[in-house]
Amino acid sequence: MFNGGFMMLSSLISFIYKDGVTSKLFISGALTILIGLLAMFNTKDHNKEMNKREGYIVVTFGWIVMALSGTIPYLLTGSITNFTDAFFETMSGFTTTGASILNDIEVLPEGVLFWRSLTHWIGGMGIIVLAIAILPLLGIGGMQMFAAEAPGPSADKLHPRITDTAKRLWLIYFGYTIAETILLKVAGMSFFDAINHSMSTLSTGGFSTKNASVAYWNGQPIIQYIIIIFMFLAGTNFVLSYFAFKGKVQKIIKDEEFKLYFKFIAIFTIIAAFIIYFKADVSASSIEHPMVWGEAESAFRHALFQVLAIVTTTGFVTADYTLWTPFLMVFFFGLMFLGGSAGSTSGSVKVVRHLILIKNGFLEFKRALHPNAILPVRYNNKAVTGDIVFNILAFFILYMLFFIVGALVFSMMDIDFESSIGLAASSLGNVGPALGEYGPVNNYASLPTFGKWWSSFLMLIGRLELFTVLILLTPFFWRNR
Repeated sequence: MFNGGFMMLSSLISFIYKDGVTSKLFISGALTILIGLLAMFNTKDHNKEMNKREGYIVVTFGWIVMALSGTIPYLLTGSITNFTDAFFETMSGFTTTGASILNDIEVLPEGVLFWRSLTHWIGGMGIIVLAIAILPLLGIGGMQMFAAEAPGPSADKLHPRITDTAKRLWLIYFGYTIAETILLKVAGMSFFDAINHSMSTLSTGGFSTKNASVAYWNGQPIIQYIIIIFMFLAGTNFVLSYFAFKGKVQKIIKDEEFKLYFKFIAIFTIIAAFIIYFKADVSASSIEHPMVWGEAESAFRHALFQVLAIVTTTGFVTADYTLWTPFLMVFFFGLMFLGGSAGSTSGSVKVVRHLILIKNGFLEFKRALHPNAILPVRYNNKAVTGDIVFNILAFFILYMLFFIVGALVFSMMDIDFESSIGLAASSLGNVGPALGEYGPVNNYASLPTFGKWWSSFLMLIGRLELFTVLILLTPFFWRNR
């Protein structure tokens, strides 16, 4: 029903811009709402008790149903005529991956482009959290669903009631979106471009209204700096934003994950900017409106933009970074495995997992010298339980295993090595741009049909943090209690 409501909003945008698809978007919304109403009335008498098992099922199948219904606007308007392509584009939207099969984005009607960006925005913080925040009439506790869906390895509770937690997160999310839209409009974007790019930025998605992505505004550095600021915020734990608005700045300064996230961005930007300024053949990598690349500011801005776009898994591009130098291509490929903070809208592994893995690795050296000593991993001055450390180790192993399997499956479709590993890393990490044939200035249109379905599967398990989806594939999950 939420999905249908947002389709109705898209039909309103279509009506305002008179793009010729208003009625089709309205029908898409009405049909989706009808399906939702039928489902609600047919299940209203069912037991609403919810435990973790049901939480995993609702989140996983809820996401799939959202993606399936989300194809309707594309198919009815004729913007995408093939169901596989429509499903891929929708799943890429809801999982905030930003990979696209569209060869010419700028010819699409405004209503469809708005719906495309909305799929990012809805998926960014999670439609399940949105439902819990706004529909307490569901009459369920909701903690199981929030724990299964909320981004990151842990779901910080800002308030004893989960509905209030979700409302606070969405209020911050909505506020940032409005703020970025206003700033981008003032900086020179049209209102339509501003609202679409704001939704893509805050969701760390990457869908743009321009074929050249943010490179379209290479001649307007202020626009790119505004997007840089909000990419950074979107990749930061939203709980820290809540603390900032409450004036609890010390909590932000003392947060170990935030400090490491900030250091990573700073160090990686300096490395990339240095190489761009002194070594990169940037003249070949400019997409549109080429800048005077010899200037230090330009090198710094493009380095900072691309580092943030990959680390936060937003996926916007200002240039084809795969043409800068071989080192930088491998460098940005490595960043696809980093991810932003837990509790952010970014994908991939997340900084806190890397932090705990590094700390545990160093402690193994001490344990080797002092086998009888009790040396717990500490995070924010608190001991991390062994269960959490084992969970993170299992996640990392599973993540790398699926990256390898993902690349192998792509290679079986006669896709070259560089493109295969890029596709696997990008799909699983919800990054968007990959390498080789599917690099930042290309799209996924040429991917074989099975490849699009496999990529969609990787997007889904990556967005829902592996365990939520993969646990459904285990035989013991379905056994009687």
